[in-house]
Amino acid sequence: MNGIHRIGILTAGGDCPGLNAVIRAVAKTALSKYNLEVMGIEDGFLGLIQNRVKPLENESVSNILTLGGTILGTNNKIAPRKYPVKVDGKIEFRDVTDRCLEHIAVNNLDALVVIGGDGSMSIASDFVQMGINCIGVPKTIDNDLYGTDVTFGFATAVSIATDALDRVHTTAASHHRVMIVEVMGRNAGWIALHAGLASGSDIILLPEIPFSINKICEYVLNRSKRGKRFSIICVSEGARYEGGEQVVNRIDPTSPDPIRLGGIGQKVADDIEAETGIETRPITLGHIQRGGTPVAADRVLATEFGNKAIELLMAGEKSRLVVMKGRTVTHIALQEAANKQRLVPLDHPLIDAARNVGTCFGD
Repeated sequence: MNGIHRIGILTAGGDCPGLNAVIRAVAKTALSKYNLEVMGIEDGFLGLIQNRVKPLENESVSNILTLGGTILGTNNKIAPRKYPVKVDGKIEFRDVTDRCLEHIAVNNLDALVVIGGDGSMSIASDFVQMGINCIGVPKTIDNDLYGTDVTFGFATAVSIATDALDRVHTTAASHHRVMIVEVMGRNAGWIALHAGLASGSDIILLPEIPFSINKICEYVLNRSKRGKRFSIICVSEGARYEGGEQVVNRIDPTSPDPIRLGGIGQKVADDIEAETGIETRPITLGHIQRGGTPVAADRVLATEFGNKAIELLMAGEKSRLVVMKGRTVTHIALQEAANKQRLVPLDHPLIDAARNVGTCFGD
């Protein structure tokens, strides 16, 4: 059994379609095939800090494959090395990693299955350096986790964004407007690229390609002159003007990562309308992209990833991250993905394909 008798599982960071499918696959494989004990840690690393741990049985994870969100809860504000504490009315950050190690020991956890994105894997990497065996499962709708070709949740987010872009198409055409849909993607524009291409968006704006508002306006006006009296723009929340900064919606001082992006769609809309005189309306999808039932592809991928995580543990592997390479589920060292992001390469085939069908990237 390689010393593995009881494992802990947690979901950390933002919620994501397919989290429950992974929890189900991990728990059912561990319980049914290997007769392990499985403990669910509530609300991500916060539950580990506060020792909120509960047993998971087959009944606990039945009928959750199609359920959105996570039955364990999650938290995207808490990191053990930067735990917010209010002192004299001000927020201070404390390192409470020792509490996590204590609760891992108290609950006799031989390993952790950490389901999360780049921030979660960075935290798990810290635990690995302290001797805790962690197996990572890549989760993020942004598809930006280093080392894997795809993360579960991405396909669902793209499907939701594409549907929204399809729906505004008819409104844009009817009213002869420019319609802008702002999607998630802080530093990586995978959602905008895929959804923009799938919906036939006229303009796609990515964080990786700073854009010129003049070129966008010129493109829109040229379409109008050719009889195309509307335009559809898909923009990542992290896109920025040439020589400019990302648009910050607010600062959350209680979070280790306090910057919250948002508003680029509104800014671009205001500038287009001012420069062209064409009525322009922005729409921000926000957390709609994270919610609801995962599409079939994410359910399948999540199940593959969850099963692989347990197989790795029982094969004696330590500190690995489950990844998809091509069409093969494999694994890499967890530390390889820590503190890194997978951005859209400027020579990506989808960018080339989009340009060839006339899509503008504002550059």
